[in-house]
Amino acid sequence: MTPVPPLGDDLLRGKAYTGDGVTVYYDAPRCVHVANCVRGLPEVFRPRERPWIQLWNEADAGQVAQVVRTCPTGALHYALANGQAEAPEVPTTITPVPDGPLAMRGDLRIQTQGGEQREVRAALCRCGASGNKPFCDGTHAKISWKSGGATSPEVRGDDEHGEGQRADGAGQEGDRR
Repeated sequence: MTPVPPLGDDLLRGKAYTGDGVTVYYDAPRCVHVANCVRGLPEVFRPRERPWIQLWNEADAGQVAQVVRTCPTGALHYALANGQAEAPEVPTTITPVPDGPLAMRGDLRIQTQGGEQREVRAALCRCGASGNKPFCDGTHAKISWKSGGATSPEVRGDDEHGEGQRADGAGQEGDRR
């Protein structure tokens, strides 16, 4: 895939871990523990130790950056000391994960409660029950959500609607269903 111009500081959210030639940023609420990082560089990404990101164990900043780019949720990002920032993939792809989120890669602009957020990788909630919407937080697994069927509003936790909050208009005055 062909990269487009980098986004720069837009991606640098979360706790910073600085090593020789690279800083890795970890946005904990976005992590659903896919563990690509742990499998990719187990000497650097050590979830049972503190700090869990140990950049001093890897001399190659490029290798760290390559593994960070495998994080499907966007919980991990990097900045190289030479100023080279992560660039989005082209074309943008959206892949539904079976019984899980929508995995997205590309030049993303995501509307959040805090406003528009630029991204190159994200996992967006499909079950409707995430506590970190629009991002997936792994709740789909806890509620046994399956992508092939509907999950009841009671299980998702969105069964209480106030006046005018139903998108389908059900229960509104004048409803003839």
